[in-house]
Amino acid sequence: MIRASIAGASGYTGGELLRLLLAHPEVEMAQVTSERSAGAFVHFTHPNLRRATQLKFVTLAELEPCDVLFLGLPHGSAMESIDRFAGLAERIVDLSADFRLRDPALYERWYGAAHTAPEWLERFVYGLPELERERLHSARHVSGVGCNATATNLAVWPLYAAGLAREDAPLICELKVGSSEGGNKFSEATHHPERAGAVRSYAPTGHRHTAEVLQALAGLGSAPPRVHLSATAVEMVRGVLATAHVFVRDGVGERDVWQAYRKAWGHEPFVRLVKERTGIYRVPEPKILAGANWADVGFELEQDGGRVVALCAIDNLMKGAAGTAVQCLNLMMGWDETLGLGFPGLHPI
Repeated sequence: MIRASIAGASGYTGGELLRLLLAHPEVEMAQVTSERSAGAFVHFTHPNLRRATQLKFVTLAELEPCDVLFLGLPHGSAMESIDRFAGLAERIVDLSADFRLRDPALYERWYGAAHTAPEWLERFVYGLPELERERLHSARHVSGVGCNATATNLAVWPLYAAGLAREDAPLICELKVGSSEGGNKFSEATHHPERAGAVRSYAPTGHRHTAEVLQALAGLGSAPPRVHLSATAVEMVRGVLATAHVFVRDGVGERDVWQAYRKAWGHEPFVRLVKERTGIYRVPEPKILAGANWADVGFELEQDGGRVVALCAIDNLMKGAAGTAVQCLNLMMGWDETLGLGFPGLHPI
């Protein structure tokens, strides 16, 4: 049994992470922090955890040593105090964007500011088990993943890994996302009359998670393609659906595409290949993944056009954040990778 704490546990991701860790058979929760809710019971902020815990929020200044420290702080906060956090816990999992990118120049380009702890970037392993499992086994510091990057990477990576994608063609991906991606801070954009019924393209170009897709594809050893992500807010609370357009080499057939996906994801504990001939759920859909750590991946090949439409659905708070963080913890500790992550999702919902 290890003792875990969460710095920044009052947001949606922090609450989801706490829900998972409270039910994890190998974890004892030590502390959870929130500056604005310090002294209050956790269930006042996360009412689904009523009677699940009697923990109260403490301030960051009150954090004590623990075995593993999860950082659920706003982007930019973890890097400012990483030396202090590393002194409190042997293992750290940071769910923010601060340590996702290995290149400080890439961070500055996509996040608009210089990284304040660039010497730490190489110490963090990118926390997507499907791509970094071997490194995660020995990792002491793990970064979080961008939910939109995760959906995109899981959708397209097999096609590039198998050499099916054309090197001269761009990767184009449209992401439809739920409102929880915006966090729990109020704004005009999240005001119900403005958000309800919306199909709002809030990032037609320049989405920051593009950097993680570029980094993942560059890891295959060749120059990554031009990557273009567009994000649209739609009427759901949880979920991401990535619809990616990958232009493939002449002669690529459906059997080749099937082989690529089966080779990449066929043995993954949290990736399901979804491509049915009939039914309303014959392609991936995020609705049925609420609360689950699954990523549903599918595709359609447009033979005449030389295009694969690659799809991936996830719950952005789970496989896109807290669920993957717990999956990484399991790998770091040498436990069963699926421990504490068995919830299958709900239907109907």
